[in-house]
Amino acid sequence: MNALHKKTDVILIGGGIMSATLGTMLKELSPNLEIKLFEKLSKPAEESSNEWNNAGTGHSALCEMNYTKEEADGSVNIDKAISINEQFQLSKQFWTYLVNKGKLKQPESFIRPVPHISFVQGENNVQFLKKRCEALSSNPLFPGMTFTDDYETLKHWMPLMMEERAKDERVAATKIESGTDVNFGNLTRALLDDLNNNGVELNYNQSVQHIRQNQDKTWQLKIYNHETKKTEYHNANFVFIGAGGGSLPLLQKTGIKEASNIGGFPVSGLFMVCNNEEVIAKHDAKVYGKAKVGAPPMSVPHLDTRYIEGKRSLLFGPFAGFSPKFLKTGSNLDLIGSVKPNNIFTMLSAGFKEIGLTKYLVEQVMLSNEKRLEELKAFIPTAKLEDWDVVIAGQRVQVIKDTKDGGKGTLQFGTELVTSEDGTISALLGASPGASTAVHVMLQLLEKCFPQEFASWETEIKKMIPSFRLNLTDNPSLFDEINTSTSKALGLYK
Repeated sequence: MNALHKKTDVILIGGGIMSATLGTMLKELSPNLEIKLFEKLSKPAEESSNEWNNAGTGHSALCEMNYTKEEADGSVNIDKAISINEQFQLSKQFWTYLVNKGKLKQPESFIRPVPHISFVQGENNVQFLKKRCEALSSNPLFPGMTFTDDYETLKHWMPLMMEERAKDERVAATKIESGTDVNFGNLTRALLDDLNNNGVELNYNQSVQHIRQNQDKTWQLKIYNHETKKTEYHNANFVFIGAGGGSLPLLQKTGIKEASNIGGFPVSGLFMVCNNEEVIAKHDAKVYGKAKVGAPPMSVPHLDTRYIEGKRSLLFGPFAGFSPKFLKTGSNLDLIGSVKPNNIFTMLSAGFKEIGLTKYLVEQVMLSNEKRLEELKAFIPTAKLEDWDVVIAGQRVQVIKDTKDGGKGTLQFGTELVTSEDGTISALLGASPGASTAVHVMLQLLEKCFPQEFASWETEIKKMIPSFRLNLTDNPSLFDEINTSTSKALGLYK
């Protein structure tokens, strides 16, 4: 065979948490599969999965109020919160399996226990939060969630946020101790190290330039090596496109009908990072507020205790922004280049629909550091500008598609798997809750793309993920058992 035309079983595009998770699952279920990964940057986890580029909340809807919708009758719908929590439980179980097997050797390097708090201001929001807590705390997946509007209790929960706050200000919070901070950068690197040790070929500084399907249903990838300056062709039976914001342009190159009419809208962001150790030491929680009217869900303000590069940090944000790039390392031509004849009307429709969002993003881009400080002071009344630096966060590309409910050009804020009819290629698009639900998403992919093998894999999957095919909400005793084992293995007991 020509050295420039290489054949393999599976090709993973992108060196992030999604490719790392899928590669790990495939190697566990079918150890003899030949897998190759291609990443255009020089290292893994440098874009969406990087610890500086995402919130690392371990999204389980413990504190994210945008997952609990207030209905017209005043009730709180918790269906989405339960679904996302169930999905994160799958991730924790899979990580526990890998820790117990010795494949993830230092769980504290990627997951830490950090309380999750929801924080609101104003009477209407206080009443909403109280109803939210009542609805969630009756569910077994949200044990010990507590509501308070008592000033002294809030001071105990959030000393930094209550410092010099007026006693007559109407504020409230809920707290749950079982929250986590997840360093998806470290997790990705650990998973890929293990894959490398188990024969998976990791290729960096290599860009996929084109993808086309062969007559025998396999796929040919044209790949440029930035180090050797040479082009190679690789064939694979199955291809996964997990390139973050870069997934949409690659998906469009495949020509599959499932990709037609899909567009993307890039949203960038900034975080304020505290540089004062005394301030950092006063806060130990992830505190989520409510998004402003007209703001995208990914712009929910939050003050987060994080563990990055081996030390405790404190971040506030994100401040939304607009850049036409689909990746931080992308091109200013990414957005215009993604407009194709088959999605132009979808994109134009979204443009008309989302004028308010566009206006919001432009306003965010124009914010001065002083204006950002004003928003931070809603969380920390004593905040000083000199204690905070600004860091550029990751680039997200929100999916635009035609839907039955929203009509033409509807902006989607979730994570979406797009798979060809024959199941030979699949791409992951979208953003939050993203990384936290990687295991759930990859289980969906495996069932869809490997249907014949999947039936024989189910017993092994059950060993890796005990609640697979089960609803933990309806099995509280199983949840307690699993929660105890995951917490012990991952070091989540405080």
